[in-house]
Parts: sequence; structure tokens; C-alpha cells
Amino acid sequence: MKRHLLTLIVLLLLHFNNFAQSTFELGFLPTLNVNKKLPKDWSLNFKTESRQSLIKDDFNYDYLLTDISLAASKKIGINTSVAMGYLMRIDDEGIRNRTIQQITFVKRHTGFRLSHRFLADQTFEKDDETEFRFRYRISSEIPLQGKSLDPKEFFLKLNNEYLNSIQDKNYDLEIRGGAFLGYVLSPKNLIEFGLDNRLDSFIEGNPRNRLWFGLNFYMSF
Repeated sequence: MKRHLLTLIVLLLLHFNNFAQSTFELGFLPTLNVNKKLPKDWSLNFKTESRQSLIKDDFNYDYLLTDISLAASKKIGINTSVAMGYLMRIDDEGIRNRTIQQITFVKRHTGFRLSHRFLADQTFEKDDETEFRFRYRISSEIPLQGKSLDPKEFFLKLNNEYLNSIQDKNYDLEIRGGAFLGYVLSPKNLIEFGLDNRLDSFIEGNPRNRLWFGLNFYMSF
């Protein structure tokens, strides 16, 4: 099963790359996630992410943006949690504000963990219409040694997301696919490295395909 899932995600990434060569962009996407557990099944998540372009038509480094977010989540069932948060996006055009609401379902299976996330967000920007987005993501964590994620062991993370965007009566769909190799540094720290492919603007106009080298670091306390 692990081999089939990996083959599927690689084929999807290759398909997206071939589909939109004319607008292909390659970049680097480092992310830091910090989680703090609180009493009564509450938790806080701080996340910062920097987006940097390396290739667009030709090699040319370009800093694009930084996202900083804070979210509070509450576990409402054995496998279910809800969250609300705020994100600030900083780029050359200024600062954008985004509110976030989500619900997540996590199911443990023999040899892997599967999660479903439903998320809505609203982006507010001066002199522009509010953007409403509705997202669904399915992701899986697959231990490569044993049946659970343990310290000093590797794992594979696969995800697929569909992001619907509505702004000023204009609709767009973005499809994301990712494959990451992770390593559990300690019970509260892990690191991931892999590819995050994003395809949008294919409903109307020229498709835009972006492939990011992702480096994710997670801390919890």
C-alpha cells in the first residue's frame, strides 16, 4: 500500500508539471509550527511560513511573502477537533488579514493515520474585495519503521487538497498535492522535507503551476 500511495502522488506531481509548463514556477517554502497544549483539551498553534521563488521562466531569486498565524483549537471528540484563527500575510503590496475556521477528523488505521480537514477562510485587503475560500484536505502519515511514529524513525506524509476561491463573483479552483519524508527527532519535535505542488487558474485563462520545496519543522510543549 505504501508503494502504491507514493507512486500515485509522484504521478500527480508529474501530471501537474506537464500540464502547465508555460507558467511553471519553482520555489522554497520553509515553515515553523509551534504547538502548546492547554487544559480541557484546548491547544494553541503558532505558524510562520516564508515563500521564496527560485525559478520563473529563468533562474531569479525573489522573496514573495511571509505568513504569520495563530489559532486556538478544541478537541470535541476522540477523533475530532475544531479551530479558529487569524493569519497576517506580509508581502510587497502590504499586509493582508485573514480569519480562519476549521474542523478536522483523524482516524488511525493499521499502519497509518488518515485525516480530513475542512477549512474556510476570509481574506481582507484594503481597496479590494473580500476573498472567501473553502478548502478540503485529505492527508496520511505512514510510518516507515513499525506501525507508529516513534523517535529516531522516518515516516512518509502524503496530502491532497482542493481549494475553492470566490472573490468579487470570480471563482477559481486550486489543486494541491504533496509528498514529504519526515523524521521524528524526539517525542515533541519532528522535521519534514518534500514537494508541494499547486495548480490553479486552469478553469479560465492560462494554468499556473507552482512546485515548492518544503521544509517543515514542528515543535510542541
